Amino acid sequence: MKQREPDFFQNLQDEIKDGRAWLDRTIVLGYAVIAGLFVVAFTYLSETAFEWFKHLHTVAPWAVLIWTPCLTALIVWCTRRFFPGASGSGIPQVIAAIDPRVSKQSRRHLVSLRLTLAKMALGAGSMLAGLSAGREGPSVQIAAGVMHDARRWLRPGSAMNDHALLVAGGAAGIAAAFNAPLAGVVFAIEELSKKMESRNNGLIIAAIVVAGLVGISFFGNLTYFGSIEVPRLSWGAFLPGLVVVIISGVLGGLFSRLLAASLEGLPDRFSAFRRRFPVRFAAGAGLAVAVIGLVSGGATFGAGAEEVRAMLAGDSDVSRLYVLLKLVATWLTTWSGVPGGIFAPSLSIGGGIGHDVAQIFGGSNTTAIAPSLIALGMAAFLAATTQAPLTSFIIVMEMINGRSMVLSLMAGAMLASLIARLLSRPLYTALSTLMINALARSDVPPKAEPTTPVSDHSGGDPPADKP
Repeated sequence: MKQREPDFFQNLQDEIKDGRAWLDRTIVLGYAVIAGLFVVAFTYLSETAFEWFKHLHTVAPWAVLIWTPCLTALIVWCTRRFFPGASGSGIPQVIAAIDPRVSKQSRRHLVSLRLTLAKMALGAGSMLAGLSAGREGPSVQIAAGVMHDARRWLRPGSAMNDHALLVAGGAAGIAAAFNAPLAGVVFAIEELSKKMESRNNGLIIAAIVVAGLVGISFFGNLTYFGSIEVPRLSWGAFLPGLVVVIISGVLGGLFSRLLAASLEGLPDRFSAFRRRFPVRFAAGAGLAVAVIGLVSGGATFGAGAEEVRAMLAGDSDVSRLYVLLKLVATWLTTWSGVPGGIFAPSLSIGGGIGHDVAQIFGGSNTTAIAPSLIALGMAAFLAATTQAPLTSFIIVMEMINGRSMVLSLMAGAMLASLIARLLSRPLYTALSTLMINALARSDVPPKAEPTTPVSDHSGGDPPADKP
């Protein structure tokens, strides 16, 4: 039977008559604006906090040996005591909250306005401590918590259910944090939703774009790392580019595996000490991060964006040990249990890989090929760590205005992700599974890391330190 063409006037009349549907759409887009504003506020808060830390490091460098471990311990104590769902990146929490196995009652332990506010304060505290953490992962949980709150105002049976709101909110966080709306849309499909329902994908994309526009309205239509000059590359650049991708894939896979194993808990004495005395462990991790920061001349403190900008501009003086030191500092920061992401540190580690390879292979042509290899390293290492290659190469492309490198970034991210899959499970999926299993076993919120058992108190930290 021949299908009838859509009746434009009838469809238009039906749309106009459905006032409640338009109200729902207005509510969702209004919350998208609010989510974008929350991410913008968190960005300013985090950057201001890190500026204060840098001032402390400049005035009294050795003071960070006291400041960083003490503040890290305080952050972890507050997180475990009052806001256990705010620990870590925030992306695994959103992925777990989207899972249909998680009940509505349990979902509030993963995303809520209360956790949004806590994540903002504690995440900024991590930057104030100078820890190697980023704000982009936390922005996902922050925006998802805001968007999820819109559900109370929507009609029963609305197309924008909990799943759709969380996908829109999480992706809006990426769009606003990176000033990259396209990356937010791809992140929604690749990492959060895996698929998008046709009945609400238009509104989801609209919410992501609106949140991204809020970020642009405050930060300007500027790329995160500026624009890079990409010379006409010959086949001579193929070998160093391949080396960057392979190293990034192997290191990223091992880094992801190390993070997952550490957070899950290993049968070693450090993990046992962490389970028994989490606040003391956090202080020790903070002290180690402070020492690494001093050894690196301050390069490993914070997210690492300034070092990447210097590398791209050709003004970087970081040592050849930067990649190793930044990786260890990021691992210890994450292992400590503070709220903080790994997106930005991963970009800086990948940029360091590209910078080092350019120094080795470039010779007299180093200045010309270095920006391209740095960008390739960022996309490859982030893809290997997160195993989200599409999101990774699009984020980097939008951050450097690198449309001329689309094919190179795409190929590098894909290959690095394939290499990492041979070494490690997808990081965020593994961590979200741990949270889902913990919620299934208990009606209480997961601890700082959901599979970490808490031993009976037997001296040491005060009882209030127990989560």
